[in-house]
Amino acid sequence: MTPRSWGAWLLIGVGAVYLLLLVLLPLVNVFYQAFREGWGVYLQGLSTPEARHAMGLTLVVVGVTVPVNTVFGLVTAWVLARYRLPGRGLILALLDAPLAISPVIVGLMFILLYSPTVGMFRDWVTRLGVQIIFAPPGMVLTTLFITLPFVVREVLPVLEATGREEEEAACTLGARGWQVFWRITLPQIRWALLYGVILTTARGLGEFGAVAVVSGKVIGQTNTLTLHIERMYLEYQTVAAFAGASLLTLIALGTVAGQALLGQSDRERIGIP
Repeated sequence: MTPRSWGAWLLIGVGAVYLLLLVLLPLVNVFYQAFREGWGVYLQGLSTPEARHAMGLTLVVVGVTVPVNTVFGLVTAWVLARYRLPGRGLILALLDAPLAISPVIVGLMFILLYSPTVGMFRDWVTRLGVQIIFAPPGMVLTTLFITLPFVVREVLPVLEATGREEEEAACTLGARGWQVFWRITLPQIRWALLYGVILTTARGLGEFGAVAVVSGKVIGQTNTLTLHIERMYLEYQTVAAFAGASLLTLIALGTVAGQALLGQSDRERIGIP
């Protein structure tokens, strides 16, 4: 093994300091602020009716968003990989749009579409009697938009790389469509699909900008956990704010750890050290 030069060690040191200042210290500070007044105060900050409602609403939004975008992403990735559709580049660009558009702009887009006063579809919304803006349905719709690309972008390259030879062979042997999917396609893409689900879940849990615009931030009605954290911080309830932030941080760390473990398992499976 070639010894590293002083320049290499300098670059490693600069990178380590950079990560320390931008990643490690903020993470440590979140937990320090959350627990600085003791375990009892920490639990009290998470047990208020507003905090419980925020956590429950967050789970509802994510519980709807993740299955819907998982199914949509899986079907879309399969169609794009198996068929050469006209306008494929445009479809891929549209799928990537949520990654490029500011979440605040996303929220404004949905207000201009579904607001009962200024929305393009206000007559339709009024006839149906459904409240979308400043209500959970609007929060679900914006979160669906924000998390749209993750499953597609994880699964599509794997489907393109594996090809369709095994699927065609299974069909030739008499397998039905669902049998081909469960026994051939799904085992090939399971890790990529799981990566996409993890990313979708994490993004949905941490979404702030788009949800803040369409929710109205009504306490006890349309406050997700991220909005509750902002409210607690602005009201100088620091421990309660950081208690909620610590939950989101733990989920984020769990997501990173899960991705790393799954990636290592996948590399070991195919013989890559």
